Amino acid sequence: MQIDWQHFTPWTSLAGGMLIGLAAALLILVHGRIAGISGILGGLLRPSAGDNAWRLFFLLGLVLAPLLWRIVAPLPLPNIEASPAMLLAAGLLVGIGTRYGSGCTSGHGVCGMARLSPRSAAATCTFVAVGFVTVWLLRHVFA
Repeated sequence: MQIDWQHFTPWTSLAGGMLIGLAAALLILVHGRIAGISGILGGLLRPSAGDNAWRLFFLLGLVLAPLLWRIVAPLPLPNIEASPAMLLAAGLLVGIGTRYGSGCTSGHGVCGMARLSPRSAAATCTFVAVGFVTVWLLRHVFA
């Protein structure tokens, strides 16, 4: 295994991880809510009184963060090697998975693991294992 030193970014990765952890901690401390993006977005699709503002601000922060980062450093250009049909299928499978798993990678992997939730540990292990298998199949079997 080789490290791609040109794209090795430990300090910005550490800063990003710390910001994600801070946002997750503040959301649970201030609102008593888990920072699971699928749940936050899903709550906007079936709104309840007094519950929309924090959801909108959280999602707005997700959109504004890269725009603010552009002030500090250039954004990397995305390299998407999948077809639009593959991206659509992947999005649908992720959406179905979050429904069956009762949460997404951010809810289970960041917040659930931090709370030592056994259900989140199982879900996160499943996410990672399915990701490994999918990449291996796409690169070695269906390539």
